[in-house]
Amino acid sequence: MELRTAASPRDVKYYDTKRLREEFLIEKVFFEDEIKLVYSHIDRIITGAAMPVTKELSLEAGAELRAEYFLQRRELGIINIGGEGIITVDGKEYKVIPRDGMYIGMGAKDITFASVDPFNPAKFYMNSAPAHRTCPTVLIKREGVAGEGEVVIKEENKKHLGKMEDCNVRTINKYILPGQVESCQLEMGLTHLEPGSVWNTMPCHTHDRRMEVYLYFDLPEDAFVMHYMGEPTETRHIVMRNEQAVISPSWSIHSGAGSRNYTFIWGMVGENQDFDDMDDVRNQDLL
Repeated sequence: MELRTAASPRDVKYYDTKRLREEFLIEKVFFEDEIKLVYSHIDRIITGAAMPVTKELSLEAGAELRAEYFLQRRELGIINIGGEGIITVDGKEYKVIPRDGMYIGMGAKDITFASVDPFNPAKFYMNSAPAHRTCPTVLIKREGVAGEGEVVIKEENKKHLGKMEDCNVRTINKYILPGQVESCQLEMGLTHLEPGSVWNTMPCHTHDRRMEVYLYFDLPEDAFVMHYMGEPTETRHIVMRNEQAVISPSWSIHSGAGSRNYTFIWGMVGENQDFDDMDDVRNQDLL
């Protein structure tokens, strides 16, 4: 497990490109037949992925957590952006198809990941936060009918936003948040931009009470997203490629503009779970 320390906005304004990328960019998220994890001191979030190809992968606590098992004092959110996969939680199997997800509550001990087809492996992207109580483990489906231990994303949690003239027509799918899937502090969702749209979260905002992590994907090899960060009057950018993640501190804006449309997963942890608790920044005030 890789460790990342927190960063002060007073220091970040002096970072060059190399230092910005070292502190905030997770350049490679998915590794074949491995679980890759990055532990950030910013709200103690863990970001990572499991990509089982030829074998089943088991989620372990590692020495960094000083825990008997990974979810002894944590909760976990997962969204699959690869092929069909299977997540087993304490002996119960969940079939997770592309773009479906899971929430696994504190106290689950044995968690494994497998792919149905090694030629089209699952890519389980994960966010984990400290937890103080156990919430129910559920499979989260984007479409279809919910069975036992499953939920389907409600229509009111599929927000269609933006305008063609602003190049930001997008759909926000809210997977984990109050009223959809119960959690202690973790929130997760997936936003897809329509062809011809490239901007997300503009006008931008900060939320001092929550930090955020983005995973950008659905990008061809020659495409990129300019991820904007920093204080509103000290903005910086990081060039992001396909299936790369970026850590966004609570004091930082978080917005992106791509060379074409793309998809991203957002995950938030922090003081509250009010999705609309944002400190808006006017476009005229950005520097």
